[in-house]
Amino acid sequence: MFKGIEFANPGFFWLAILVIPLIFWYISRNKQFQERLSLSATQGMAKKASLKVSMRHSLFALRVIALLLLVIAIARPQSAMSWKNINTEGIDIIIASDISGSMLAEDFKPNRLEAGKNIAIDFIKERPEDRIGLVVFSGEAFTQCPLTIDHDVLINMFSGIKNGMIEDGTAIGMGLATAVNRLKTSEAKSKVVILLTDGSNNAGSIPPLSAAEIAKHFGVRVYTVGVGTNGTAPYPVPDGFGGVTYQRMPVQIDEATLSKIAKTTGGKYFRATNNNKLKEIYQQIDQLEKAKIAVTQYRKHTELFLPFAILAALLLLTEFLLRNSLYRGILS
Repeated sequence: MFKGIEFANPGFFWLAILVIPLIFWYISRNKQFQERLSLSATQGMAKKASLKVSMRHSLFALRVIALLLLVIAIARPQSAMSWKNINTEGIDIIIASDISGSMLAEDFKPNRLEAGKNIAIDFIKERPEDRIGLVVFSGEAFTQCPLTIDHDVLINMFSGIKNGMIEDGTAIGMGLATAVNRLKTSEAKSKVVILLTDGSNNAGSIPPLSAAEIAKHFGVRVYTVGVGTNGTAPYPVPDGFGGVTYQRMPVQIDEATLSKIAKTTGGKYFRATNNNKLKEIYQQIDQLEKAKIAVTQYRKHTELFLPFAILAALLLLTEFLLRNSLYRGILS
């Protein structure tokens, strides 16, 4: 009933307690009235007066309701309208994801590629104010989704990436350079690349450290993430009969290069050895890259006590007129 309504003087609601002794007084007075009525009424008149007598309680109800309405009016109900002006510096983020064959290793569940997709999508959902885009790389690189604030489209395109979309290999330098190319003209206060890979650069025409220098030149900060357990990991290998067999393959991540890329650009290198570690890394990046938001809040109050006061006055007037006309003989 009072949704969106505030009260300027809520302390006056304590006055409503005064209704309780008033009710007890009325009950006591009504008992005395019943005794007087039973003694004075004749057999013929009692039946005729019964309806009017029983309806006399409505007068007291009108008075109680009127008093409660007056309490509400004194408490000064107000409609509280508020709105905000939000100014955000904004952060533009490109996620550069390795989709090479080694990303199908199942040291992550269900595998590195799918785990990376699912956790990155959760990250995207937590950043509704940022423009985010997606670059994928394997033997070469391309932009799967340019920078966008429409995260539903981005998530849909992210869900569709898979191994085999481009020739196999690990072109880390090309993946980073493509991501930087998407950010170089950005006017955002903060430009970020999250580069996720499980190997070392073995393809492409741009060395990873050269791509890092390009990123530095354009003011792009790069967070690098090495994905893979320590030691060996199970890789699915076709068995030649339509099925799959698994082989233990060594995990070889070029951590030195990934660390240099991060250091050159002012970012940070992370190592994810399982799903939980990868999720924690995205949470850390989320905390490191928070947009600065300036909020100016405006409020407007409109007084609403008058309708309650008018309704209370009408109820009291109704009670007065009924008491001195229709019920005059009964209640006197």
